Amino acid sequence: MSAESMKAAEIFAGDLQLGAGRVDCQRPEALQSEKMDRLAHMAVFGPTGEKAGARSLLWALGQSMGCRPASIHDLYVARGRGECQGFTVPAINVRMMAYDTARAAFRAAKARDAGAIILEIARSEIAYTDQRPAEYVAVMIAAALREGFHSPLFIQGDHCQINAKKYEVNATAEVTEVMNLIGEEIAAGFFNIDVDTSTLVELSFPTLSAQQRHNYERAAEITQFIRQREPQGVTISVGAEIGEVGHKNSTVEELHAFMDGYRVALARDGDVEGISKISVQTGTSHGGVVLPDGSIAAVKLDLVALEALSKSARDDYGLGGAVQHGASTLPSNAFGNFARIETAEIHLATNFQNIVFDHPALPGELRERMYRWLDANAQSERKDGDSDEQFYYKARKKAIGPFKREVWDLPAIVRQQIGAELERTFGFLFDQLKVGGTAALVRKFVQAPALRYGHLTHTGAQATDDAEAGE
Repeated sequence: MSAESMKAAEIFAGDLQLGAGRVDCQRPEALQSEKMDRLAHMAVFGPTGEKAGARSLLWALGQSMGCRPASIHDLYVARGRGECQGFTVPAINVRMMAYDTARAAFRAAKARDAGAIILEIARSEIAYTDQRPAEYVAVMIAAALREGFHSPLFIQGDHCQINAKKYEVNATAEVTEVMNLIGEEIAAGFFNIDVDTSTLVELSFPTLSAQQRHNYERAAEITQFIRQREPQGVTISVGAEIGEVGHKNSTVEELHAFMDGYRVALARDGDVEGISKISVQTGTSHGGVVLPDGSIAAVKLDLVALEALSKSARDDYGLGGAVQHGASTLPSNAFGNFARIETAEIHLATNFQNIVFDHPALPGELRERMYRWLDANAQSERKDGDSDEQFYYKARKKAIGPFKREVWDLPAIVRQQIGAELERTFGFLFDQLKVGGTAALVRKFVQAPALRYGHLTHTGAQATDDAEAGE
């Protein structure tokens, strides 16, 4: 253990026994106390040395207690073989009040013995929430330890997305930028990566293969990059995407065009493990479509297409199935459909952010200052004709990073009240998606090997995160 980690361990006094590269907890109940709150806070807001020590200690504690970063790849491949079914994995974008939000998710999961859940953050979200990958992993581990959730942690890089405009100017530079981010994520403990090159689909081309070519060629290239950087004993779960969210609905024929081209491109450099899931577009949009009064427009979700795409992904290519993005703002009666039609995974984000922003316990004065900050700093988000309600709804995510510490440091009673609402929402979703009891499937199919902190050295530059994707 480093001197910095030993310093962080002083929070727990005699509760921990530190050794060379490992830590043993003499009193596990201490990890579920306010001492963990202090360690998590140090990992985010401490001085540089203390921050590094806290993150290293959290990693070691996670390794010791069984909440290790892991890949969901083998569970999805087992589903592709027909060895498990009947549930949809929720992928939760933790943006705001991250520690308390993750704690709420883990409480809901633990109460249902649910192991098949993903915590994720997108390329764009890393920037506007001010959460680099190493911080995000530390906070997710801290939240799991705080709630006694001792199962593998599926932490995912969502929408590692190519910016089409930048790609057009300099394709190599933009792909390198995404690879830099992925390298940083893997080094931090993200063992699930969603590669999003769907922005490169060109619908004006005459054939489906031509339309998807840039998509599958670049997806294969990035998959190769990921496979070369996997830690020993881990097969990172890689996802690809055939239809950009909010645009044209996907078809089975497009899925075939992508997968057939992707497999050929991937095989050029030998026998390389491919993707385990495929994201599709069937009628949703990131964050929903906000109306002038601030309400969300009804969504025409094409469940028939989603079911057909998921079935083809499994039957024709051995994948876990199709992935639905932009789902958190769907009406509550929609969520029961996903497990019924065997959707592999759905991505959920904006509604959890909305719960925090709109909760009556959040001080009105703080919310007002956040909106005034948006007035001064986020006018580029306002489109001609937008009402104030539309502007604030779409833009308020940009205030999460600048106000991160204020929200984190809200009084405990406020965070508890908001956390309780989040837990109820997570519980409802987990029930609808039928992930209760999936901890047994995780134990059966998923290996989470022990890894030391800093198991990989990230040699690339720190990536910028200005892609537009966000649930």
